[in-house]
Parts: sequence; C-alpha cells; structure tokens
Amino acid sequence: MTKKKTNTKFIIIITSLVLLGVTYGTYKYVHSLSHEGTDDAQIEKNMNPIIPRVSGYVSKVFIKDNDFVKKGDTLFTIDKKDYQLKIDEATANLAVAEGSLEVTKADIGGLLASISVSEANVKSAGGNIESAKIRLDRATSDYNRYNNLYKNRTITKQQYEQALATKLEAENQVRILQQQEKASAFQKSVIVAKSKATDKQTDVADANIKRAKALLNSAILNSSYTAITAAIDGQVSKIDIQPGQLVQPGQSLFYIINNNEAWVVANFKETQLNKMMVGQKVTLKVDAYPDHDFKGTVVSFSPATGSRFSILPPDNATGNFVKTIQRLPVKISIDADNDMEKIKLLRPGMNVDVDVHIK
Repeated sequence: MTKKKTNTKFIIIITSLVLLGVTYGTYKYVHSLSHEGTDDAQIEKNMNPIIPRVSGYVSKVFIKDNDFVKKGDTLFTIDKKDYQLKIDEATANLAVAEGSLEVTKADIGGLLASISVSEANVKSAGGNIESAKIRLDRATSDYNRYNNLYKNRTITKQQYEQALATKLEAENQVRILQQQEKASAFQKSVIVAKSKATDKQTDVADANIKRAKALLNSAILNSSYTAITAAIDGQVSKIDIQPGQLVQPGQSLFYIINNNEAWVVANFKETQLNKMMVGQKVTLKVDAYPDHDFKGTVVSFSPATGSRFSILPPDNATGNFVKTIQRLPVKISIDADNDMEKIKLLRPGMNVDVDVHIK
C-alpha cells in the first residue's frame, strides 16, 4: 500500500508540472502574438558635461558629489587675476586708440584752417594781380604815349625814363604777384594732400578703436567664463576637481544629469522588428523597482544596428562569415502620465524589461 501511495503522489506532481508548463507555454505563445519584448534595455537621461571655456587654476568648488543644483548655480570658479590684467591692458589700449583719434581730429582741424587761409591767400593774390595788371595797362599806355612824344622831342628824356621805369615796375609787380599766387596754390595743394592723408589716419584710428573695443569685450567675456555655472536643473556626478587644480578649455570635468526627463533605449533583435512601428504602446519594468510598471511609447528606430556604431564594426569581406542575429536600438519615451517622482528616481544605465504591444 505504501508503494502505491508514493506512485500516486509522483504522478500527481508530474501531471501538475506538465499542466503548469503547458499553461505557461500557451500563455507565452498567445502573449507573443501581440507583444514583443527584450531585457536588453537601459534607462537614458540627458547628461550635460561641464566643460570650462578658459584655462586656469580652480580657486573654489561650491558643490560636492551627487549634489542637486539649479540652473544658474555657480559650480566652481577659476582664478581670474590673469584675466583682470588682460581687461586692464585692453582698457589702456582703448584709451590710447581714442587719444590717437582725438589728436588726428585736431590735426584735421588745423589743416582745414590752413586750407581756408590758403584759399584766402590765393583769392587775395588773384585780386592783387588784377589790380597790378590794371596799373600795368595804364603804365604801358603812358609809356607808349611818352615814347611817341620823346621821339618827336616833345618831352624830356627824364620824363620818358620815368614812364619806362613805371612800366617796368608794373610788369615786375605782376610777375611777383603771379609767383605768389602759384606759391599759395601749391601750398594749398600740399595742405589738401596732407588733409587726405590725415583722413586715412582717422580711418586707421577708428579701426584701432574698434579693435581695442573688441579685445576689451573679449577680455571681459573670458573673465566671465571663470565662473562656471549650471546650464540646467539636475544632479551632479562625482566631482573630480579640487582647488589649485589646473583645468583646460574643452576638458570634460563632470556631468549634470537632468532627472526630469528620461527615456529607454531597447536593443531588439532584427527578427522582432517585423511588426513593430512608431507609436506603439510599451510596458516598462525597471529592475530597481519591480513592483511598478511604467508606460511608454515607441518613438524612433536607429538608422543602423548597434554594431555599426562600434569602434571596430564587423567586416565580412574576408569570407569568414558566421551569421549572427543583429540588434537594433529602439528609442522608447516614458509617457508624461507616469508618476514624476518615480521618473526622478530612475538613473541612466538601469536595466529595463521592455514589452511592446504590437496589437
């Protein structure tokens, strides 16, 4: 009797296991007709790298590992003494450039005054020449008349010589005044040429001022970069800097993680993609919180398989080909109607079980 009881228990246990296996297998089969899933998925969030724009020695660090920060909070500062010296130098260069412009403008004012004087001299010389020509015409007429009278012995030789001297003096006066007019005109042309050259110097002075202002603005801007602030709200990663450390432009020091936005990147086998499409609803189970389901939506498919983005992508040109199923990254958003406090608890890199509702 004992042997028969043992056999009965064994049969019941085997039968129960078979029924459970068939039931589970049936459930998985039916489930697979309307779902695609994978456990090769991770949480992703925006990780903002903190990169200084200027070089220098860290003067003070205001944060610690894993601190929460707000947008605009100062994370750390760089010693700005060198940058202040550059501001002072640029300010002095700007003052020199502006002073040079003022001197050039003063020179232009003097040259314009000289041009006015030269023009007045030219006009005055022209008027004197006209007066001298009138006197010369009169002296020439008197000389011609006295010359005829002298030939006729009507006047004395002294009167004739006096008329001749007057005529010669008038001719000489006209020549002197004409030379003065030419000299005044030449002086005017020289001053005008200097004025044009000074105008070019003014353009150069203006350009020097613009350059000095640009250098000053650049120095001020670089000085402002010595205070490194948070670009977003979030949580900082491990802080690997300390006062006195030299940092360089472009050097990634640490990260700020935006905890308010998260998504999932799931790597599906290529054989699973046949019925998947953008917009399908997804159930997400995060390993860290197994009792809570997150709702998601398929957003996009990667343009290439994950292996193509590796440092050394596979190349089968040698002929040694072994077919392996490839995986394609699929981006899945976490819907806004999820519990925001739960989303903030998610961390990049956490493992996720993904269940896509394909029907």
